[in-house]
Amino acid sequence: MALNTPPDRDVHHGVPTASGGFTPLPRWTRTPVAGLAEHHAAVPAGQVAALRRLADDLALPLSSVLLAAHAKVLAVLTGERDITTGCVAADGARPLPCRLTTAAGSWRALLTDTHKAVAQLLTPRTSPGDDLGYERVPTGPPYDTVLDATGADADPVGTGDEPAADRAEQAPETVLRVAFARHGDGRLVLRLRHRTDALDADGAARIAGYHLTALSLIAADPDADHAPQSLLSDEELRFQLEELTGPHRPLPDARVHELFERRVRQHPYAVAVVHGGRQWTYRELNARANQLARALLARGLGREGVIAVVTDRNLDWAAAVLAVLKAGGVYLPVEPHLPAERIKAMLARSGCRLVLTDTVGSGTLRAALASMPAVRTLLTDTAYEEGHAPCDLGMTVTPGQSAYVYFTSGSTGEPKGAVCEHAGMLNHLCAKIDDLEITEGQVVAQTAPQCFDISLWQLLSALLVGGRTLLVEQEVILDVARFVDKIVRSRVAVLQVVPSYLEVVLTYLEQHPRELPDLRYVSVTGEALKKELAQRWFAAQPGIRLVNAYGLTETSDDTNHEIMDRAPDGDRVPLGRPVGNVHLYVVDQHLNPVPLGAPGVIAFSGICVGRGYVNDPERTRSVYLRDPHREGCRLYLSGDVGRWLPDGKLEFLGRRDTQVKIRGFRIELGEIENTLLRVPGVRDSAVVVAERADRSTHLVAFYASARPLDTDALLGRLGAALPAYMVPSAVHWSESLPLTANGKIDRKALTALATRLHAAENAESAESAEKAEDAEDAEDDAQPSGAPGTPTERRLAAAWAGVLGIPRDRIGRHDHFFDLGGTSLTAVKLALSLDRAVSLADITRHPVLRDLAGLLEAPSGRRPAAPSHAV
Repeated sequence: MALNTPPDRDVHHGVPTASGGFTPLPRWTRTPVAGLAEHHAAVPAGQVAALRRLADDLALPLSSVLLAAHAKVLAVLTGERDITTGCVAADGARPLPCRLTTAAGSWRALLTDTHKAVAQLLTPRTSPGDDLGYERVPTGPPYDTVLDATGADADPVGTGDEPAADRAEQAPETVLRVAFARHGDGRLVLRLRHRTDALDADGAARIAGYHLTALSLIAADPDADHAPQSLLSDEELRFQLEELTGPHRPLPDARVHELFERRVRQHPYAVAVVHGGRQWTYRELNARANQLARALLARGLGREGVIAVVTDRNLDWAAAVLAVLKAGGVYLPVEPHLPAERIKAMLARSGCRLVLTDTVGSGTLRAALASMPAVRTLLTDTAYEEGHAPCDLGMTVTPGQSAYVYFTSGSTGEPKGAVCEHAGMLNHLCAKIDDLEITEGQVVAQTAPQCFDISLWQLLSALLVGGRTLLVEQEVILDVARFVDKIVRSRVAVLQVVPSYLEVVLTYLEQHPRELPDLRYVSVTGEALKKELAQRWFAAQPGIRLVNAYGLTETSDDTNHEIMDRAPDGDRVPLGRPVGNVHLYVVDQHLNPVPLGAPGVIAFSGICVGRGYVNDPERTRSVYLRDPHREGCRLYLSGDVGRWLPDGKLEFLGRRDTQVKIRGFRIELGEIENTLLRVPGVRDSAVVVAERADRSTHLVAFYASARPLDTDALLGRLGAALPAYMVPSAVHWSESLPLTANGKIDRKALTALATRLHAAENAESAESAEKAEDAEDAEDDAQPSGAPGTPTERRLAAAWAGVLGIPRDRIGRHDHFFDLGGTSLTAVKLALSLDRAVSLADITRHPVLRDLAGLLEAPSGRRPAAPSHAV
């Protein structure tokens, strides 16, 4: 399992070619200070004797044993199987690049492979294409780490521990120099010299300990498989398992709906939920929920029976969610507009036999149910009219009982339904209430669609403390001016949005400054929060805290909160610490915690971990595992990669499944994107793999910024931080990147765009500028999509290009905004870029550029009729 390398880079990194490069060492220091420091540690005499005997048995020098241990340490520090370090192969010699592999196998095999690598290192290159050795160059490439494994005699007039070969000044690029000093009495001393701006004393001591542990394991059993063996000390293991967890917080001995019922009894006539011009008090909401719950039970709902709720986000939806929980059922949200096949797959996989829906009805729902005669439908109005008692049911619901199932997209294309329990749901709600300081009387905005798990805490959290839930209508969300006005007029205290929409809101507020007097917390989730966006937020709204929330559907929603009152100092916004009662690990492929600061897979344990995927044992077994570190606990192994920071916070590094191979090199696209994000002015970035006409692949980068940056300078910055094979062959600018309907970067659209742009560039380079212009004129005459002609059409084309990430000259007057990749969110951005000269409804009714231009040109009050192709 290959993992991301750490983000701290000074120069080239990664697995090198023979010409240079190195494996980067994770940085670990709370207070970077320029300078050098040292750490010494003696290798126990018994281990030295055993290692010498092993070296003699294998007919290899002790230096190869020491180098093998060093390779293992670098492998666990970086999460990479193949590593490269500088190696001093002879006393007094310059370090040479030594490429080593730590593939799974025995220590004995690792020793043999290492010895072969050293032999190749000492073999001069005989021809330019010979990869068996390395050229002896007077000035070698920069290394993060250098190992002097020669075991040179200690300097008799020095400190007693200093090898003569290591008295030379350390190269400024080298973070860590490891040397073994051999004494006349047989003692072997490990000496680490490290840069204090990259590695503090604690970090150096831990790395020294890893080397000693590796040597100890080699001496103890050279035939043991080294891959599953951990190098962490008992002290560090205890620290990671006990100190880096969420704080212990006692939970109420009640279920979520029971806590709501207590609030109903305390203030029955307080407003509980608001939608548009309607509102229900706590008493009214509770009565409706009880009536629906009894109607479900009357139709045979049993313990943990799945109930699909198919309604719009309205008051009936709020009652339906509480009703399912009160009746001991499992809530399955289904949005009415979902495709029929998707609805059918969700109902079938979950084993749902009863659908609770409102009177609006859904054509796609009816189409899905047409071939599912065993699934019955209950209308909310029918349930109300049946006259069921409005009092509480008093059913016993246990903490370990299933509460809900949310479906997410699967890698195979079939949706998978994550089941979570009442205890996990309650723990998450309590974390939101505590960390966001939600109290009685406060208003929480409910903005997320029902199929997103965040919709649940947005709906319920305020209702557990006597607050108010504001259901914000979708049409209001898509009109940013109305949305901001709604937040202010409704006195919203807590708001959660995706970063893409936060940027839309922030852009509006920058253009139309306005006080948000009651808003105290804005939580962002669903995608990475960029530091630049955080900086813009605090520049505009310094008194409103920003919360970077992270979690997965499988872990009962958010597990980490990074609560900020100013932008972070580092390059990235961290994920923060785990919330209460959450155990979080960063592990290797054997579920062993990796060293502090090293990249690893993020895993979760404890109350937050759900039950698994509904009626899908194979998928469940692959990622829901027994926790080897806590007896009786389930562990969920995510596909996310992260690392611990010195302040105890978690940093997100990317996904394991974004790795690609270009010309045989394994590349993590997130690493290139993160490097782009460090360039001043870059707001967002995406890297895709595009195919050329000859079927070969290449990397294409897209970036968003206020204005285009110099391409040569941008590529130069990338080339200074990345090896050549990771530098994209093309870089394209846009004011913003295209987004999916969920507000995330549309990589599929970018991949298609990259292919089209490459083809167009090749066509243009094949002919002279005059011939290219003639060809374009001929194409305009032959096809209906001519170039924008009027000033309004040209203005619109420029605006479309900015929000869609498409070159302006690729947009024709007959092009359709949504066919080019536009979404509701990009339409909102388009309206903003045109200073709201058109609305979202205008763009939806007139998505063709020519028609929208006609709308803009029409006299005030005379809007042309919507064309037949309006969506």
